[in-house]
Order: sequence, then C-alpha cells, then structure tokens
Amino acid sequence: MQLKKTLMMFGAAALFLVGCTQQSAKVASTSSPSKPTPSKATSGSDLIAREVLFGNPDRAGPQVSPDGRQIAFLAPQNGVLNVWVAPADKPSAAKVVTKDTNRGIRRYFWAYTNQHIIYMQDKGGDENWRVYSVDLSNNQVKDLTPFEKVAAQIEEVSHKFPDEILVGLNNRDAKYHDVHRVNIRTGQMTLITQNDGFAGFLTDDDYKVRFAIKMTPDGGSEILKAGDGGQWSPFQKIAMEDSMTTQPSGFDKTGKTLYMMDSRGRNTAALTALDLESNKQTIIAEDARADIGGILIHPTEKNIQAYAANYLRNEWRVIDKSIQGDFDYLRGVAEGDFTVGSRTLDDKKWIVVYVMDYGPVRYYLYDRGAKKADFLFTNNQDLEKATLTKMTPVIIKSRDGMDLISYLSLPAAERVSGSTPRPSKPLPMVLNVHGGPWGRDAWGYNPTHQWLANRGYAVLSVNFRGSTGFGKKFINAGNMEWAGKMHDDLIDAVNWATKEKIADPKKVAIMGGSYGGYATLVGLTFTPDVFACGVDIVGPSNIVTLLNTIPPYWAPMIEMFTARVGDHRTEEGKSFLAQRSPLTFVDRIKKPLLIGQGANDPRVKQSEADQIVKAMQDKKIPVTYVLFPDEGHGFARPENRMSFNAVAEGFLAQHLGGRYEPIGGDFKGSTILVPTGAAHVPGLVDAIGSAGKTN
Repeated sequence: MQLKKTLMMFGAAALFLVGCTQQSAKVASTSSPSKPTPSKATSGSDLIAREVLFGNPDRAGPQVSPDGRQIAFLAPQNGVLNVWVAPADKPSAAKVVTKDTNRGIRRYFWAYTNQHIIYMQDKGGDENWRVYSVDLSNNQVKDLTPFEKVAAQIEEVSHKFPDEILVGLNNRDAKYHDVHRVNIRTGQMTLITQNDGFAGFLTDDDYKVRFAIKMTPDGGSEILKAGDGGQWSPFQKIAMEDSMTTQPSGFDKTGKTLYMMDSRGRNTAALTALDLESNKQTIIAEDARADIGGILIHPTEKNIQAYAANYLRNEWRVIDKSIQGDFDYLRGVAEGDFTVGSRTLDDKKWIVVYVMDYGPVRYYLYDRGAKKADFLFTNNQDLEKATLTKMTPVIIKSRDGMDLISYLSLPAAERVSGSTPRPSKPLPMVLNVHGGPWGRDAWGYNPTHQWLANRGYAVLSVNFRGSTGFGKKFINAGNMEWAGKMHDDLIDAVNWATKEKIADPKKVAIMGGSYGGYATLVGLTFTPDVFACGVDIVGPSNIVTLLNTIPPYWAPMIEMFTARVGDHRTEEGKSFLAQRSPLTFVDRIKKPLLIGQGANDPRVKQSEADQIVKAMQDKKIPVTYVLFPDEGHGFARPENRMSFNAVAEGFLAQHLGGRYEPIGGDFKGSTILVPTGAAHVPGLVDAIGSAGKTN
C-alpha cells in the first residue's frame, strides 16, 4: 500500500554484490608496480575466500506466511537461489518450491492465500521482469505476465483480495505502465486503469487507483486525484526542490487519511497524515538530521506504529505504545541494528532481522505473545568463522562546509584509537563510490568493504552531495554538479584520509558501480593525478548518449533528469554535458583502468563501455575490459561476481600492493569475456585459457 517508487537512475540496489577494482591504462609515470605475490585464502585471519564473500548466501530473506504457519526463504538449489518453504516451527524441514536454474531469484513474497509464492525474474539482466505464481499444493509455476520485452511491476497486494494482485504492464505502450488486476491462480488479467502519461500511481487496499504522479517541465511533480469516468483533477504540486523528498506513501484503514513523506516548508522529509476531507496535514514524525526512511504500519489497522531515520545508523522510534515492549525486548536479543522484515496478518509473529557490520545477518522468528525470539539462521555460516572488521561512521567536511556522512573500514589487525580508527601507518586505500547518484551508503555488513579491508586496504565510502536521506538541501546541492561539486566531495574525502594519515596519497584507487563507475571515469580524467588506478562497473562515459538511450519506461521521468543532470535536448545542454563527460577527456587518462560491463544492461548500455574502450584504444591507452553476455546493470550470478572480483583483486594488488587470492577456479561457470587488456592483470591470460574463454 505505497506508491510504486519510480526507478531512480543507476540504483545501487542492482549492484549490491558487485565488486570493483581497476587495471591498467596508460602506465603511471609515478610508479612501476611489481608483480604481486599471491596469498593463500582461508576463512580465518588470513585471506577470506571470495566464494565466502560473494557466493550465494546459505539462506536469506525469510518471510513468514500471513497465517504464521509457514516461513519461506531464499537458498541455493544446485547453486542457484530459489525459494524454499518450511513449517514455521521446523525450518530444517524446508523444501524448494521454485525451479530457477540460471539467474537466481531475488524478489519474492507470500500471497495472502497462504498457498502461493509470488516472485519476479528477468532474463540475463534485461530488467524485463515477469511475475510468477507458485502453487504450494503442487509446486506448479504459472507465468502471470507472459509477454516479451515487457517490464512488469507489482502495484499492490491486498489482504482483502487474496487471489489477486495489481500489476503494472507496459505492453500497450513501452513508455507507460497500465494497471491490471491479475488472478494468481488462473492468470486471468483485467485492465483497470490505462496510463496516459503518468510516472506512477497510488492504489489502496480496495484496489482502487486513487492518485497519479506526473512530472512537470521544471523537474517537479504533480499529484492528480482520480475522479469518475477516468477523469483526473489537480490535487497538489510539488516543486523540483522537493520532488525527491515528497511523495504519497499510502492510506489509513478508512482510506480517508493519506500518509505522505513531505519536505515542503522544511529540509528533511517528515512523515505526515493528510485528512482528505478537511485537507488538514499533521506531522507524525520528523528528524532534523535525516529524512524519515522507514515506517512500521499495522498490517490490517494501517496505523503508524514506528518510524526510522538513518543519519549515521538506522534508528527506530516507537509511536504505538502497544509495541513498545516488543522493541524494548528485541533491542536486547542480538547485536546490531534490527528491523521487522515480515509479519503475520494478525500481527502475532514477526521475522526480525539484525544487521551488524562485522558479521552475517541474523534472522529470528519472534512470538509477540510469549515475548520470545527464536533464532532461525544467519545468511552465511562461513562468515561466523571469519575475522571481519568493523565499519566506523565518520563525518567529513567538504570544502564549502557540508557534512559528508562517510563509512571507513580498516584491516581487522590495524590499531584503533579514539572515535575514528587510525592505522599504524598510512595504508593503500580504495574509495568505493555508491551508485544512484540518488542513493546512499549506510552502516552495516558490506562485502566489498570486508573483502578489500581483508586484502590490506583502507576502504572509504562517502555520501557526496546528491546522496539521499539527508534532506532536500543536500540532494539539491548536487543538481547540475556531476563531475563538479559532487566530485569535489570525493576529492575532499581523499584529502581528509591522507591528512589523517589513514591513506597513502600515492596509493589511492577509486572504484564503483553505475554512478560510482562514472565517478571512477571522472576521477581518472578530471583529477588524473589523485588516483593510482580505477575500477568502473557499468558506469556511463558520455551523459548525452546515456540520456538518449534510457529505457522507454523512464521517459515519464525525463524532466527530472534534465533538471538535475543537464538537458541533452538542447545545444547548450549538450555542450554542458559534454564538458561533464569522461569520454570528452579520454586523452587525460594516465592511470590503470579496469572496466566491467553487462551486455544486457538497460540503464547504462554496453555502448557506454564500448565507446570509451575504443577511444582509449585509438589513443593507444591501455585498458582492461571485462564483459558478461548474460548480465545487466550489475552482476547477479555469483559465478560472474566472483570472476570479476578475481580480476579486480589481482588488478588492485598490482597497482596498490595489497594481498590477493589467485584466480584459481573462480571462472568456473562464469560467462566472463575479456575483449581487450587481459595481459594487464596478473594471471588473467592463463585463467581465460584454462576456462576455455576467448577474447
């Protein structure tokens, strides 16, 4: 019961297990790295094997059925993530109920029938999602959206209609998702609302389309109210400055109160309640430092019970006193930050998730009546045996005085003193840049941080301006600042790390996925003397060609992109964007570069990687290019994650001097191709030959 969040460009979620690193471009004149010596990988205090860090979880994402009798979770079947179901009181009796044999299932939920699992899957990372229903009585899988080149979206799931869900489909017009009512047993589909130009809809538990969102030419948005006969009337306008921090979220039980996240007239987004009859709006929750980012709402009564804001760490605050005792008890069950991941319809049982920075995720089944949390499992038993490191939040000042909420990890053996960890001597460092750019880094277990810290690097992630969660002023400070002040923030963070004697200024790498990949290319072209090397994963190289090739269903959001990034439709805008595009300045690259790309990426097309690789080749600048024909915007298959990270690890070791695990068998089952530059990474040529791959 919440507005389907429109896809934000280069979402970090798609990159949640992607590792980054970089390789050889024009050989650095400042150093001539020697061939690194491989190290032995173990799960103890030595190297943690890449398979432990980037392979499939043992079990993850548990959800309790609405009636509380069963739980479901994701776990490998023949090496591929599938959905398993077990009695709630006997998780060890779980049986696999889905049949994916390739990509692995990552998105699923219980239907209110208690007899069906709904999941989504695409092909090779193309993000043309299909919705599937699994009948648990016979494990038969039904494709509910059997359309080619159509990106299905779940619009609403209501307990009032257990046999049906609302699904958005762009099969009529690739730009717009019409809303359909779909029977999960039979597959019968009924159109209820045709989309004639909207970015999204807000529906209620009665499966009525109540509101629609439409972008305005200035980059803002307008909320329209549904009327009789398919008519729409203006309801509220949201200015561009508030458009990323103001949106409707859902309704109360009566349908007469609209919950909203709203930053109008303030900086951070507050949780509000709007009486639709009187038009009176009241604030339910607010935080001066951060946007309200999480809501706990009763499954049937629809009253707000708790809310969360994430500044340095995620903090929950209780509103409904009936759950205060539950939260008081749960805070003492395990370490880390907890959240309620799933709950029964009668609200008697919860799945509670504990996230910590130096250990695996822990899952519990909590009985509210008994005030007892039973441990289910962690997502990775091997991590329980590994020596992991802590992640420390730090606040770094930008050159113009903004607070950059950042997260620092050091090798576990390094000395720590005071509130900010300090190594015994400056270390080689990896600046790991998040995607989005309208996303954020957060505290918790991060496989990339653990991997790189274990190899001997300091790892720093920075919420540069434009990152979300810290109020509209911080987001809007990034408008028109790609490769401008957004990049200055990253450089300020590097300067802070070197000043604090955390980083060796001659051994700093930049890496990241999506926008983080773009930031990597900016780092090597706009500030070529700062970084020793770079790793770009699915990063755009030319903003004009990027915006000209967005997925068709992003077209309703184009005004948001042009207002916040630059207008590729005008000559003036093209000129501006060319000056913010790394492709324009390829000749400045003089440090090693590794590029990773998925051939089916619908957001950042393969052409973004191809064109900068070709430009570098034309100028005889070395580059290593890794391509996966069965991946999209990020590397979902664990075999591909491990193979890319094996390449990246050797690359970083060669140019930063850290430890590394040999490639070994990490190409097994991967579709990895290396069109150019294999000779620049130690062991890569031999590994390609051993795996039977061709360049």
